[in-house]
Amino acid sequence: MSMSMNPLCGVSQATREAVCENVAQTGGVYYAYPVKDAFSSQAPEGYKPFYISHYGRHGSRWLIADKDYRQVTDVFEKAHRSGALTDLGEEVRARLSVIWKDAEGHGGDLSPVGVKQHRGIAERMFRNYPEVFEGEPELSARSTIVVRCVLSMDAFCERLKELNPALRITREASNKYMDYLCFHTQESTKFTSHNGPWYEEYRKFEESHVHPDRLVGTLFNSEEYIRKHVNPREVMWGLYWIASDLQNVEVDVCLYDIFEKEELFNLWQIGNYHNYVCDGPAPINNGLMVANAKPLLKNILESAGEVIKSGKRSASFRFGHDGNIIPLIGLMRLEGGYGQESEPDKFYQAWCNFKVSPMASNVQLVFFRKEASEDILVKFLHCEKEVSIPIKTDVAPFYHWKEVLAYYQCILDKLS
Repeated sequence: MSMSMNPLCGVSQATREAVCENVAQTGGVYYAYPVKDAFSSQAPEGYKPFYISHYGRHGSRWLIADKDYRQVTDVFEKAHRSGALTDLGEEVRARLSVIWKDAEGHGGDLSPVGVKQHRGIAERMFRNYPEVFEGEPELSARSTIVVRCVLSMDAFCERLKELNPALRITREASNKYMDYLCFHTQESTKFTSHNGPWYEEYRKFEESHVHPDRLVGTLFNSEEYIRKHVNPREVMWGLYWIASDLQNVEVDVCLYDIFEKEELFNLWQIGNYHNYVCDGPAPINNGLMVANAKPLLKNILESAGEVIKSGKRSASFRFGHDGNIIPLIGLMRLEGGYGQESEPDKFYQAWCNFKVSPMASNVQLVFFRKEASEDILVKFLHCEKEVSIPIKTDVAPFYHWKEVLAYYQCILDKLS
């Protein structure tokens, strides 16, 4: 029986309560990869997997730069020397000291947590689709030239090699592949600047959702000192980012307890707003952001065509960033990743960055074939969970590749 996908399947409904139930989610794109196991639906009779096409974000990392820690710790050290910290402020200063000792020199680096994430993803892929990895198939792995992506690729491939040492995996990190692994048009880059048509409304949204006085008042004991030496908004944001990233490193410290849940929710909303407009499918960008994934989708389609034509078994692994996988998910219309909303206060009800691109987020297309049949089936995984796309299928969660190819080719043609 033919099945038509609900036109609202791209909407990722969220509530304030659901987001705050697990405060780690308020880290947004800093949310540590939540998947620990992966269910795989049984393919129709006679069909076996022969090819996997993958794009993955790098795994968990420290904050992007050392200064993101130092700008906060310096404020607390200066206040400590002036006797301007409350008891809680002194406690937070001590925690920040532990955090900085671990983070120093690691700005932007893949963390051990990130390594474990990619090893786990690779192992689950191997276990769920063993036919793809039998014998000595030739596999391809390519990464952007950013070290955390290269090391994510290495962790992923090493785990596969441990499971089958005979695998032949070509690993590359080169400018040669940046035109599709990490592509941004000049128009989209111009749009995301502070001169873009979205920015003033965003600035006002940010201004109305950041309320630092309560938090800062619990940390510093002198209003005069705060007035002369502390930028409350910068301190709140700095502590929020450090708190959000602690789930991505192996330090037994937490900072979420110094925030109220409403504060975390509001800060997350601002980050979600930014990702939705500057990376995702927000109507205000008129498709500029998802169009950045056009070269990547073309590579996915062409690579699949080559493998299908060869009749061999293979896999293509690609590693990049949240700014690449978010547009890809929107362009491919993967369930939960292309919700449309024009009201900033409702953005989070249509699209959630922690669902679309947590650390180590990934998209997988798994291809199946049957002997004596030219019909190729494919299913889509987002963070190892089977998801739908908005076309008809009589074998859900699988789709007929010819129909998928035609659907995506139509999308690409409209962007030409």
